[in-house]
Amino acid sequence: ELRVMEPFNAGWLSLLPPAAAIVAALISREVISALLVGIFTGAVIYTSSTGGGVIIGSLDAVFSMMVSTLEFKILIFTSLLGAVVYLVSLSGGSKAYGEWAGRRMKTKRKSLLSACGLGCLVFIDDYFSCLFVGTVMKPLTDRCRVARAKLAWIVDSTAAPVCIIAPVSSWAAAVAASLKSTPLEDQSMAAFMAAIPWNFYAILTIALVVYLIWRGRDFGPMLTAQAEAEKAENLRQDEEQTEPTGNGGLLEMIFPIALLLIFSFAALLYSGGFWSDGPTKYQFGAAIGASSSSSALCWAGFGTLVATMLLYVPRGVLSFTKCMDGAVNGMKLMLPANIILVLAWTLSGICRDLLMSAQYVEGLVTSFGGDVMQLFPFICFAAACVLSFATGASWATFGILVPILVPIAYAVDPSMVFVVLGAVLAGSVFGDHSSPISDTSVLSAASSGCPVMEHAATQLPYALLTAFAAGAGYLASGFTNGNLWLSWSTAVAVLGGGLWWFLSRQTDSVSSAVTVAKS
Repeated sequence: ELRVMEPFNAGWLSLLPPAAAIVAALISREVISALLVGIFTGAVIYTSSTGGGVIIGSLDAVFSMMVSTLEFKILIFTSLLGAVVYLVSLSGGSKAYGEWAGRRMKTKRKSLLSACGLGCLVFIDDYFSCLFVGTVMKPLTDRCRVARAKLAWIVDSTAAPVCIIAPVSSWAAAVAASLKSTPLEDQSMAAFMAAIPWNFYAILTIALVVYLIWRGRDFGPMLTAQAEAEKAENLRQDEEQTEPTGNGGLLEMIFPIALLLIFSFAALLYSGGFWSDGPTKYQFGAAIGASSSSSALCWAGFGTLVATMLLYVPRGVLSFTKCMDGAVNGMKLMLPANIILVLAWTLSGICRDLLMSAQYVEGLVTSFGGDVMQLFPFICFAAACVLSFATGASWATFGILVPILVPIAYAVDPSMVFVVLGAVLAGSVFGDHSSPISDTSVLSAASSGCPVMEHAATQLPYALLTAFAAGAGYLASGFTNGNLWLSWSTAVAVLGGGLWWFLSRQTDSVSSAVTVAKS
């Protein structure tokens, strides 16, 4: 029987476990052991403070938290998606798609813009976006010698940042739920829409992706990663190859992917009550908002796998035995990503539910937030950044901070309430986007075939630059009484200045970076 654990307010110690995990990851460059360091650091802090044997008590706390935080349906969906992707590759569909797309998109810019556009179109759910875009675009970007880390960055940058500014998404529903018991409860969707222009981080992240793709520029570790990709003879040399044994063509690639999209939309609508005849029937946007994304994606993944096998077997593309063996092998390939997800959830749960890290950050903000309203939007953004990066959980971050900070803003200066809401949501996305223990970081890296720590290291300079520019925008909003144009001008100017500074210290292009790397 699992132990019932009561929360303990650990104060600043609640931020030590994620800090230990990040330091361990930087030293070892291996994410699983780093997550275990963070998990057991948190468990030891908890058991030594609440009583019980440190060794046995810590083990009990870890495994109890691991069970309570498991998202089984997400693990099932990632496994099902791995099975579908493996079958598509086994059938020859991926090879046929790569040859077809390669004849039409022969440049890095076109392939990367395609990945960016696809990520912006798949705005319903960030999990689905991460897995879908990386899986579909990887063969094409490999053909164009794009670094896997760069693809992972684009996938991650068009997942949560797009979902948080899309009114029809699972994120919109989560934000609306966080506004309950606040002065904005009766206008939650309108409040979400009004906060979109104030979500500096999400919008600037997407803009930065488009700009750097169009200019063909990189800086920091990403420049090195791209230079290595230019030199590599085979970007897939370090991973298991799936040699096609079927005689499939484009249909074998397009059919499963199209079905996955259709089934996902239909399942989201169904779980949200779109086709319900009772009082829970919702219109399209509300149904998407009220949906259970984990259940819907699980249904869609299973339906796609069954339909794919029904396409392949009767037509002789693959035998039934090869389909079943391939499905199992595909699920096996997702095991490392699933392990990392489980450990990331466990670490987040220990910090959030046992050590009360969210409440600690809340207390810091609440203690002085109302007295310095000019700095309040920036304080809210910074608090959300710290909390979401430390826990890797964006929904938990705004779910905790919005009910605390929005009423403060509404009571002190109602004209700033949407600025504060946008700042909290932007800071929450920062952690989801950049933290190495974030589930979307793990999924983006997995679908792109990039090690998690490499993805985190190459993406972090871009994320920090964007967060710095967004923070400047929130400082300007506080001192200008919420002037949107002046705030945006400040944020864009800081981002532009930062880009100029970084790019001026790098080589002129990726091609010249290759020359430097070779010399």
